[in-house]
Amino acid sequence: MESGASPSPAARASHAPPEACESRWQWLKLTLEKGGPGQCIFVINNGCNANCGFCSFALDVLPRAGWQFVPIEDACRAIDVLAGLFVRYLIISGGEPTLHQELDTLVRYAKRRHMAVLLVTNGSRLTRKRCGELSAAGVSSVMISIDAATAQTHEVNRRLPGVCDRIREANQELLTLGIQSTASVTVSRLVDDYDALAEFLRQLGFPAVTFSYPLTSLPSSFLGHRQSSLVDFTPAELDAHFEAIKRLKRSYPVVNPTAALEEMQRLVRGDSQHFECLGGYRYFYLDWELMVWRCHSWEHPMCSIFDLDESRYVRDGCTKCMVDCYRDASVMQHVAVSASDALRDARAGDLLGALSHLAKRSNVGSIGAAIETRRWIKAL
Repeated sequence: MESGASPSPAARASHAPPEACESRWQWLKLTLEKGGPGQCIFVINNGCNANCGFCSFALDVLPRAGWQFVPIEDACRAIDVLAGLFVRYLIISGGEPTLHQELDTLVRYAKRRHMAVLLVTNGSRLTRKRCGELSAAGVSSVMISIDAATAQTHEVNRRLPGVCDRIREANQELLTLGIQSTASVTVSRLVDDYDALAEFLRQLGFPAVTFSYPLTSLPSSFLGHRQSSLVDFTPAELDAHFEAIKRLKRSYPVVNPTAALEEMQRLVRGDSQHFECLGGYRYFYLDWELMVWRCHSWEHPMCSIFDLDESRYVRDGCTKCMVDCYRDASVMQHVAVSASDALRDARAGDLLGALSHLAKRSNVGSIGAAIETRRWIKAL
């Protein structure tokens, strides 16, 4: 480095002392003003070493020649933008994000910007040593993809022989390190017995499961979809799967709130929905080209991450898709947004408008969803 030059974001992430923690008062003030802490799904690379039959990140769909990785300098600059907008939950995903050589540097930098960092992975590269490195960097929660109720079916679909043994060992190490581990299961035809699935997850060492809803197409750059008979369901079949997941809650911890599952049932039945999606307002998707989108299911990006500010936000009551990471979270954060809306109207002198936001019946369902998932959220 030249004399007098400023340290790079990556260098700051590696060597600078942690920033002072936000006080509870600061957090409460920002929550009331902004509608709660924001969330960003940051897909740091599009390459993946698995070959899932229901995903377009798969190696036989997107070969190595098409892989792209976010440069670490730009990634840290993007974190700065998100942090300034009160985004406090960073979900690092891919592709397979552990393929990114600078993953740990990015995690450390996000942690210093007051973010809880969640990692989504297929688990194939989670050795005990790697788990320790991720813990030291600041990962607080890991979501590991599971596709079926048996190791053979899961590994055949992923084309990752022996990955279930690796996942079992990783879960033991993550537990020792105090890192929350959650199974992430896509609703597909590979799962037809949810009780058997729960038993398999117990054997792998998972204390909880979150379900991703099946997607055959997406208009954004996100490739977590595929035209496949594995995820091609009729509305009635989807409704039955959501009902089975609700029943599973009686015997195994499921992260998806009941109110969110019921919202998805209303969606597939064509009924009126109760909770607007906060994609583009409190939640964002950032891709490997550093374009920010309101969600996975939107046709056009909002802008470059370096042009993002509150003037770009979108809030139009959208409820058109079933992307779980936006729809489920929106149910839980609904009440915080209502409180923020009430504060805005009260400051403008519209007391009746403020009361109407606070009196919405949907706030009760939102509070219930937050209470239902409080232990999982607290561990982030």
